[in-house]
Amino acid sequence: MAVQFGHIAGYPTGSPFKNREELRIAGLHSQNMAGISGNAKTGADAIVVSGGYIDDADYGEIIIYTGHGGRDPNTGRQIRDQELTDSGNAALVRSELEGLPVRVIRGRHNKRHHQSPFAPSSGYRYDGLYRVESHWAKMGVDGFRVWQFRLVKLEDGEISTPEFTSPASIDQYAVGPAPVTTSVIQRIVRNSMIAHIVKSWYSHECQVCGLAIQVEGGLYSEGAHIRGLGQPHHGPDVPENLLCLCPNDHVRFDNGAIYLTDDLHVMDALTGQAVSQLRVHKNHKIDLRHVAYHRECWTKD
Repeated sequence: MAVQFGHIAGYPTGSPFKNREELRIAGLHSQNMAGISGNAKTGADAIVVSGGYIDDADYGEIIIYTGHGGRDPNTGRQIRDQELTDSGNAALVRSELEGLPVRVIRGRHNKRHHQSPFAPSSGYRYDGLYRVESHWAKMGVDGFRVWQFRLVKLEDGEISTPEFTSPASIDQYAVGPAPVTTSVIQRIVRNSMIAHIVKSWYSHECQVCGLAIQVEGGLYSEGAHIRGLGQPHHGPDVPENLLCLCPNDHVRFDNGAIYLTDDLHVMDALTGQAVSQLRVHKNHKIDLRHVAYHRECWTKD
Protein backbone atom coordinates (compact mmCIF):
# COMPACT_ATOMS: atom_id res chain seq x y z
CA MET A 1 0.00 0.00 0.00
CA ALA A 2 1.44 3.36 -1.07
CA VAL A 3 2.06 5.99 1.59
CA GLN A 4 -0.36 8.91 1.21
CA PHE A 5 0.48 12.27 2.73
CA GLY A 6 -1.94 14.99 3.74
CA HIS A 7 -5.64 14.83 4.51
CA ILE A 8 -7.65 11.74 3.63
CA ALA A 9 -10.86 12.47 1.71
CA GLY A 10 -13.97 12.01 3.83
CA TYR A 11 -12.23 12.48 7.17
CA PRO A 12 -11.96 16.16 8.13
CA THR A 13 -10.06 17.40 11.17
CA GLY A 14 -11.92 16.37 14.31
CA SER A 15 -13.17 13.03 12.94
CA PRO A 16 -13.59 10.48 15.79
CA PHE A 17 -12.65 6.79 15.70
CA LYS A 18 -13.36 4.00 18.17
CA ASN A 19 -10.09 2.11 17.75
CA ARG A 20 -6.88 1.70 15.75
CA GLU A 21 -8.49 -0.71 13.31
CA GLU A 22 -10.97 1.98 12.24
CA LEU A 23 -8.04 4.34 11.66
CA ARG A 24 -6.30 1.73 9.52
CA ILE A 25 -9.38 0.99 7.44
CA ALA A 26 -9.95 4.74 6.88
CA GLY A 27 -6.37 5.07 5.62
CA LEU A 28 -5.31 7.60 8.25
CA HIS A 29 -2.71 5.37 9.94
CA SER A 30 -1.36 2.09 8.58
CA GLN A 31 -0.33 0.47 11.88
CA ASN A 32 -2.52 -1.16 14.51
CA MET A 33 0.16 -1.03 17.20
CA ALA A 34 3.10 1.22 16.29
CA GLY A 35 2.75 4.96 16.85
CA ILE A 36 4.48 5.98 13.61
CA SER A 37 3.07 5.16 10.17
CA GLY A 38 5.41 5.25 7.18
CA ASN A 39 8.96 4.20 6.38
CA ALA A 40 12.47 5.58 6.21
CA LYS A 41 12.48 5.83 2.42
CA THR A 42 9.29 7.82 1.83
CA GLY A 43 8.69 9.43 5.24
CA ALA A 44 6.12 9.30 8.04
CA ASP A 45 2.58 10.07 6.95
CA ALA A 46 0.91 9.82 10.39
CA ILE A 47 1.52 9.43 14.11
CA VAL A 48 -0.68 8.52 17.07
CA VAL A 49 -0.23 10.65 20.21
CA SER A 50 -1.65 8.80 23.21
CA GLY A 51 0.70 9.49 26.11
CA GLY A 52 2.50 6.16 25.80
CA TYR A 53 5.94 7.71 26.36
CA ILE A 54 6.61 9.53 29.61
CA ASP A 55 8.83 12.10 27.84
CA ASP A 56 6.06 13.27 25.47
CA ALA A 57 4.64 16.79 25.84
CA ASP A 58 1.46 18.00 24.11
CA TYR A 59 0.96 21.77 23.89
CA GLY A 60 -1.84 21.65 21.32
CA GLU A 61 -0.38 23.34 18.24
CA ILE A 62 3.09 22.15 19.26
CA ILE A 63 3.83 18.52 20.13
CA ILE A 64 7.08 17.14 21.53
CA TYR A 65 6.85 13.56 20.34
CA THR A 66 9.10 10.79 21.60
CA GLY A 67 10.26 8.38 18.93
CA HIS A 68 9.93 4.62 18.68
CA GLY A 69 11.79 1.88 20.49
CA GLY A 70 13.30 0.82 23.79
CA ARG A 71 10.06 0.55 25.76
CA ASP A 72 8.92 -2.34 27.93
CA PRO A 73 5.56 -3.44 26.48
CA ASN A 74 4.25 -4.34 29.93
CA THR A 75 5.22 -1.29 31.99
CA GLY A 76 5.56 1.31 29.22
CA ARG A 77 8.92 2.46 30.66
CA GLN A 78 12.17 2.84 28.73
CA ILE A 79 14.54 -0.11 29.21
CA ARG A 80 17.11 0.70 26.50
CA ASP A 81 18.33 3.55 24.33
CA GLN A 82 16.37 4.45 21.22
CA GLU A 83 18.09 4.45 17.83
CA LEU A 84 17.47 7.04 15.14
CA THR A 85 17.87 4.30 12.54
CA ASP A 86 14.73 2.52 13.77
CA SER A 87 12.26 2.63 10.87
CA GLY A 88 9.68 4.87 12.55
CA ASN A 89 12.23 7.40 13.81
CA ALA A 90 14.01 7.49 10.45
CA ALA A 91 10.63 8.03 8.78
CA LEU A 92 9.99 11.16 10.86
CA VAL A 93 13.46 12.48 10.01
CA ARG A 94 12.73 11.96 6.31
CA SER A 95 9.45 13.89 6.67
CA GLU A 96 11.36 16.73 8.33
CA LEU A 97 14.01 16.85 5.59
CA GLU A 98 11.46 16.67 2.77
CA GLY A 99 8.91 19.02 4.38
CA LEU A 100 6.17 16.39 4.28
CA PRO A 101 2.96 16.87 6.31
CA VAL A 102 2.20 14.38 9.08
CA ARG A 103 -1.33 13.46 10.13
CA VAL A 104 -1.69 13.67 13.92
CA ILE A 105 -4.18 11.38 15.61
CA ARG A 106 -4.71 11.88 19.32
CA GLY A 107 -5.82 9.00 21.49
CA ARG A 108 -7.10 8.79 25.04
CA HIS A 109 -4.03 9.22 27.22
CA ASN A 110 -2.66 6.57 29.49
CA LYS A 111 -3.17 7.90 33.03
CA ARG A 112 -0.01 6.06 34.07
CA HIS A 113 1.95 9.06 32.81
CA HIS A 114 -0.03 12.27 32.36
CA GLN A 115 -3.34 13.37 30.98
CA SER A 116 -3.24 15.86 28.12
CA PRO A 117 -6.03 18.46 27.96
CA PHE A 118 -5.93 18.04 24.17
CA ALA A 119 -6.60 14.29 24.19
CA PRO A 120 -10.08 12.85 23.59
CA SER A 121 -11.87 11.29 26.54
CA SER A 122 -12.22 8.03 24.62
CA GLY A 123 -11.08 6.44 21.39
CA TYR A 124 -9.11 8.43 18.82
CA ARG A 125 -9.51 11.73 16.96
CA TYR A 126 -7.87 13.00 13.78
CA ASP A 127 -6.46 16.42 14.66
CA GLY A 128 -5.05 17.65 11.34
CA LEU A 129 -1.67 18.10 9.70
CA TYR A 130 1.61 18.99 11.40
CA ARG A 131 5.14 19.50 10.12
CA VAL A 132 8.24 18.01 11.73
CA GLU A 133 10.26 21.12 12.56
CA SER A 134 13.27 19.54 14.28
CA HIS A 135 14.58 16.52 16.13
CA TRP A 136 17.18 15.80 18.82
CA ALA A 137 18.21 13.27 21.45
CA LYS A 138 18.14 13.58 25.22
CA MET A 139 18.44 11.47 28.35
CA GLY A 140 14.87 10.47 29.10
CA VAL A 141 13.10 10.37 32.45
CA ASP A 142 13.84 6.64 32.77
CA GLY A 143 17.58 7.15 32.27
CA PHE A 144 17.84 6.01 28.64
CA ARG A 145 18.50 8.01 25.50
CA VAL A 146 15.37 8.92 23.53
CA TRP A 147 14.86 10.76 20.25
CA GLN A 148 12.31 13.56 20.21
CA PHE A 149 10.55 15.41 17.41
CA ARG A 150 9.01 18.89 17.53
CA LEU A 151 5.83 18.97 15.44
CA VAL A 152 4.04 22.23 14.64
CA LYS A 153 0.45 22.40 13.42
CA LEU A 154 -0.09 23.48 9.83
CA GLU A 155 -2.79 26.06 9.25
CA ASP A 156 -5.71 25.29 6.94
CA GLY A 157 -4.66 26.09 3.40
CA GLU A 158 -0.95 26.22 4.22
CA ILE A 159 -0.30 23.18 2.05
CA SER A 160 -2.14 21.23 -0.60
CA THR A 161 -1.42 17.50 -0.91
CA PRO A 162 -3.65 15.77 -3.47
CA GLU A 163 -3.50 11.99 -3.65
CA PHE A 164 -0.55 10.83 -5.74
CA THR A 165 -1.24 8.83 -8.88
CA SER A 166 1.49 7.59 -11.17
CA PRO A 167 1.46 9.61 -14.45
CA ALA A 168 1.74 8.07 -17.87
CA SER A 169 4.70 10.38 -18.54
CA ILE A 170 6.50 13.28 -16.92
CA ASP A 171 4.78 15.60 -19.40
CA GLN A 172 1.56 15.05 -17.47
CA TYR A 173 2.95 17.37 -14.78
CA ALA A 174 3.88 20.18 -17.19
CA VAL A 175 0.49 21.90 -17.13
CA GLY A 176 1.34 25.29 -15.67
CA PRO A 177 2.55 26.98 -12.50
CA ALA A 178 1.97 25.49 -9.07
CA PRO A 179 -1.09 26.79 -7.23
CA VAL A 180 -0.51 29.52 -4.63
CA THR A 181 -2.36 29.78 -1.34
CA THR A 182 -2.25 32.59 1.19
CA SER A 183 -2.29 31.93 4.91
CA VAL A 184 -1.31 33.51 8.20
CA ILE A 185 1.01 31.22 10.15
CA GLN A 186 2.20 31.66 13.71
CA ARG A 187 5.98 31.43 13.99
CA ILE A 188 8.54 32.13 16.67
CA VAL A 189 9.45 35.80 16.32
CA ARG A 190 13.16 36.14 15.56
CA ASN A 191 15.05 39.42 15.80
CA SER A 192 16.44 39.84 12.29
CA MET A 193 18.72 42.66 13.45
CA ILE A 194 20.63 40.28 15.74
CA ALA A 195 21.28 37.90 12.86
CA HIS A 196 22.27 40.84 10.68
CA ILE A 197 24.86 41.97 13.23
CA VAL A 198 26.38 38.49 13.59
CA LYS A 199 26.53 37.95 9.83
CA SER A 200 28.11 41.37 9.32
CA TRP A 201 30.96 40.44 11.68
CA TYR A 202 31.89 37.63 9.29
CA SER A 203 31.04 39.41 6.02
CA HIS A 204 28.68 36.44 5.44
CA GLU A 205 31.56 33.95 5.51
CA CYS A 206 30.55 30.62 7.08
CA GLN A 207 32.16 30.09 10.48
CA VAL A 208 32.66 26.40 9.64
CA CYS A 209 33.93 26.33 6.05
CA GLY A 210 34.66 29.98 5.28
CA LEU A 211 32.37 30.06 2.25
CA ALA A 212 30.54 33.28 1.36
CA ILE A 213 27.79 32.69 -1.19
CA GLN A 214 27.42 35.31 -3.93
CA VAL A 215 23.90 35.78 -5.30
CA GLU A 216 22.38 38.47 -7.52
CA GLY A 217 21.59 40.70 -4.55
CA GLY A 218 24.99 40.30 -2.91
CA LEU A 219 26.44 37.93 -0.31
CA TYR A 220 24.22 35.42 1.47
CA SER A 221 24.54 33.50 4.74
CA GLU A 222 22.20 32.15 7.40
CA GLY A 223 21.88 32.76 11.12
CA ALA A 224 21.86 29.42 12.96
CA HIS A 225 20.76 29.22 16.58
CA ILE A 226 22.98 26.93 18.64
CA ARG A 227 20.30 26.16 21.21
CA GLY A 228 16.93 26.01 19.48
CA LEU A 229 14.25 28.61 20.09
CA GLY A 230 10.85 27.68 21.47
CA GLN A 231 9.65 24.62 23.37
CA PRO A 232 11.32 22.58 24.71
CA HIS A 233 14.76 24.16 24.21
CA HIS A 234 13.90 27.80 25.03
CA GLY A 235 17.14 29.14 23.58
CA PRO A 236 17.57 32.95 23.61
CA ASP A 237 17.65 35.03 20.43
CA VAL A 238 20.98 36.69 21.23
CA PRO A 239 24.40 36.86 19.47
CA GLU A 240 25.87 34.46 22.04
CA ASN A 241 23.48 31.79 20.76
CA LEU A 242 23.90 32.44 17.05
CA LEU A 243 26.31 31.32 14.33
CA CYS A 244 26.87 32.61 10.81
CA LEU A 245 26.73 29.57 8.51
CA CYS A 246 26.34 28.70 4.86
CA PRO A 247 23.12 26.80 4.03
CA ASN A 248 24.96 23.49 3.77
CA ASP A 249 26.61 23.72 7.18
CA HIS A 250 23.40 25.15 8.68
CA VAL A 251 21.53 21.98 7.69
CA ARG A 252 24.40 19.81 8.93
CA PHE A 253 24.50 21.64 12.27
CA ASP A 254 20.72 21.58 12.80
CA ASN A 255 20.63 17.84 12.08
CA GLY A 256 23.62 16.84 14.19
CA ALA A 257 25.99 15.95 11.36
CA ILE A 258 28.44 18.44 12.88
CA TYR A 259 28.72 19.76 16.43
CA LEU A 260 31.11 21.86 18.51
CA THR A 261 33.45 21.01 21.35
CA ASP A 262 33.96 23.39 24.26
CA ASP A 263 37.16 24.64 22.61
CA LEU A 264 35.07 25.26 19.45
CA HIS A 265 36.46 22.54 17.24
CA VAL A 266 33.97 21.49 14.56
CA MET A 267 33.40 17.73 14.84
CA ASP A 268 32.08 15.40 12.14
CA ALA A 269 29.49 13.24 13.91
CA LEU A 270 29.82 10.42 11.37
CA THR A 271 33.59 10.01 11.72
CA GLY A 272 34.14 11.48 15.19
CA GLN A 273 36.99 13.55 13.75
CA ALA A 274 37.61 17.29 14.02
CA VAL A 275 37.18 18.93 10.62
CA SER A 276 38.07 22.52 11.44
CA GLN A 277 38.34 25.17 14.13
CA LEU A 278 35.28 27.40 14.29
CA ARG A 279 36.03 30.89 13.05
CA VAL A 280 35.21 33.39 15.80
CA HIS A 281 35.20 37.17 15.41
CA LYS A 282 36.67 39.18 18.28
CA ASN A 283 33.23 40.69 19.03
CA HIS A 284 31.44 37.34 19.04
CA LYS A 285 31.23 35.90 22.57
CA ILE A 286 29.74 32.45 22.06
CA ASP A 287 28.05 31.04 25.17
CA LEU A 288 29.52 27.58 25.78
CA ARG A 289 26.40 26.55 27.72
CA HIS A 290 24.47 26.61 24.45
CA VAL A 291 27.30 24.75 22.71
CA ALA A 292 27.13 22.00 25.36
CA TYR A 293 23.33 21.83 25.08
CA HIS A 294 23.49 21.37 21.30
CA ARG A 295 26.20 18.70 21.62
CA GLU A 296 24.19 16.75 24.17
CA CYS A 297 21.30 16.61 21.70
CA TRP A 298 23.42 14.57 19.29
CA THR A 299 26.16 12.70 21.19
CA LYS A 300 26.24 10.24 24.05
CA ASP A 301 29.40 11.79 25.54
